[in-house]
Amino acid sequence: MRVTKEDLHQLIQNKIHKAGLSEDQAAIVSDVLTFADARGIHSHGAMRVEYYSERIAKGGITQNPKFEFKKTGPSVGIFEGDNGSGFVAAEKAMDHAIEIAKETGIAVVGIRNISHSGALAYYVERAATHDMVALSMCQSDPMVVPFGGSEPYFGTNPIAFAAPSNDDRIITFDMATTVQAWGKILHARSRKESIPDSWAVDEQGNSTTDSTKVNALLPIAGPKGYGLMMMVDILSGVLLGVPFGKHVSSMYHDLSKGRELGQLHVVINPEYFVGLDTFKKSISTMLDEIKEIVPSEGFKEVNYPGERGRMREQKYAENGIEIVDDIYNYLVSDDIHFDYYDHKNKFAE
Repeated sequence: MRVTKEDLHQLIQNKIHKAGLSEDQAAIVSDVLTFADARGIHSHGAMRVEYYSERIAKGGITQNPKFEFKKTGPSVGIFEGDNGSGFVAAEKAMDHAIEIAKETGIAVVGIRNISHSGALAYYVERAATHDMVALSMCQSDPMVVPFGGSEPYFGTNPIAFAAPSNDDRIITFDMATTVQAWGKILHARSRKESIPDSWAVDEQGNSTTDSTKVNALLPIAGPKGYGLMMMVDILSGVLLGVPFGKHVSSMYHDLSKGRELGQLHVVINPEYFVGLDTFKKSISTMLDEIKEIVPSEGFKEVNYPGERGRMREQKYAENGIEIVDDIYNYLVSDDIHFDYYDHKNKFAE
């Protein structure tokens, strides 16, 4: 099934609003999910709507949260999420960070007690459109076997980065600290597809290509990914006083309870360093030079981070966004599907 970006946005917004969020909040959730699908990141797009809708309806996401932002220093602040929508909290917190960085040159804003916030690329790109450099990172379910270990402890704990150029190109880097995000496993399951044997292990700790038998994921680059996911958990968990490591709540085990997740935004204003114009010009020069590199065998060109997603967005604008039929049917239905996700997946981020 192919739909326009505008139609998909409206379908998602309608479903999230029906589940219990205000129209304004539902619009923000839809902004982020549609952004993901439009970039080809389907693991963080419309396929998640059923889960969010059920958690909202069951009370696991506060429908009318009492958000509060408090500056704890000239360039530092804490955004209290009241277990509300992570999408809404992360966007509002990023806007605070942008304003602080405009005034002081840098901002570090912690977001605590929120639900899942989706693709982090959305938030760092939001900062880049305001001529800022940004980092964002957050916790996720304990579903990764540490290097040298046999039991899950940390989550996929993603990191995202964005920087503006002096044209419409934005460097956007968004990665899980595992070989693949759990959403990729879910996407493979939804299409009944197998996965590479380097992504995950089964309950016996053995590599598996069966997406339905995955019990834990593997860190990217062994000990390096392990160290990165620990860093993310410390900065977005321990630093903010929310549960960390194996104590982070599961995405699917009890949809009636808040998740108390943490996230951290770091925003840097280039004007306070080399100067905005010089910075953006240098980024554009870097991208031009990368595009001039002769591609290796099997590649047509060298892409900069985020370029392929923007190319997919252009293609989808012309041909529509491809959505799995089951997901489309759910979006246009009146169902919320109580108890569906309580049993469908063991855990997921």
